[in-house]
Amino acid sequence: MYESFYRLSGKPFQLSPDPEFFFGSRGHRRAMAYLEYGLHQAEGFIVVTGEVGAGKTTLVQQLLRRLPANNVVPVQIVTTQLEAEDLVRIVASSFGLPTDDTNDKSTLLIRLEAHLRELQGQGKRALLIVDEAQNLGARAIEELRMLSNFQLGTKATLQSFLLGQPELRDLMQRPEMRQLKQRIIAAYHLGPLDRAETQQYVEYRLAHVGWKGDPSFDAPAFDRIFALTHGIPRRINTLVDRLLLAGYLGEKHALAESDVVDVAAELKMELGPRRNLVGAVAPPSAVRTNGGSVAEAGLADTDEADTADGGRAASLAALEDRVALLESTTGMIFGTLKKVLRMLRSRASDSERTVA
Repeated sequence: MYESFYRLSGKPFQLSPDPEFFFGSRGHRRAMAYLEYGLHQAEGFIVVTGEVGAGKTTLVQQLLRRLPANNVVPVQIVTTQLEAEDLVRIVASSFGLPTDDTNDKSTLLIRLEAHLRELQGQGKRALLIVDEAQNLGARAIEELRMLSNFQLGTKATLQSFLLGQPELRDLMQRPEMRQLKQRIIAAYHLGPLDRAETQQYVEYRLAHVGWKGDPSFDAPAFDRIFALTHGIPRRINTLVDRLLLAGYLGEKHALAESDVVDVAAELKMELGPRRNLVGAVAPPSAVRTNGGSVAEAGLADTDEADTADGGRAASLAALEDRVALLESTTGMIFGTLKKVLRMLRSRASDSERTVA
């Protein structure tokens, strides 16, 4: 909706990963260097962890675009709670091998090893990328380690990248993971963007779709975006996408911190106090951009603040805040409906004039 209003060529803040919008922050460049180093080693495991929405999948998609198509055969799987036998079946199927005609794990392993050897004989390397690897059980991870034992001569026929949330790091510390840890070439944790990178990220994605400074953002708006999203790219996408929509509905070409606060309050009301995309919204003057705790920046969850403060006054204040948020959200909905109605009336008038 807002793309034409701001003369953008596309939607800059979609939630689905898109390598076209890859932003090379300091952390993402370093993670990419680890992945490329792992490719050069052509064996073992590379482990990359990060919070939900940190950009791990986009990182992998960007890597796949850089791979030499002639000598690397990548397959990517997204795991859930898989048993070891299921993992072998999924890996074999991902490489295009038949799996429906047998339930025998040994048969699948034989087929998979033969296929990997065939690729090696053609001068190609097989690359297995396992996303959401924190969901794997210990037996499934051990199965991955066994697959890494496949060799042709002195060369490994399969290399694996494990991508997952921070829980994957905890999983790797278990005693039963000792042998797999010995196969890990490098591990890297992808952290959030800092304040400067958050602004660069927003401007980069906007510029990618033809942004020429409309709408403009003042510095406090970027301060607030960073404070509310903690520098997590997916959270930034959600917040700024809604911010642009609100700007379009309000016919604004300059967005300020107060606009970010209003949009964050709307999202807070929609998602509920326990499903925290962004924290409770403090007045713009309460934000501290040069340090300070989450609570000091006004980001503590409303329910948790009630518990900490205790007493009836805090509960009543929280209730008043929620009523105010509801009123704000209702006003936003009515504003949207009025704008849509004006557009429909305008189009109807144009049609009548054309007929006449």
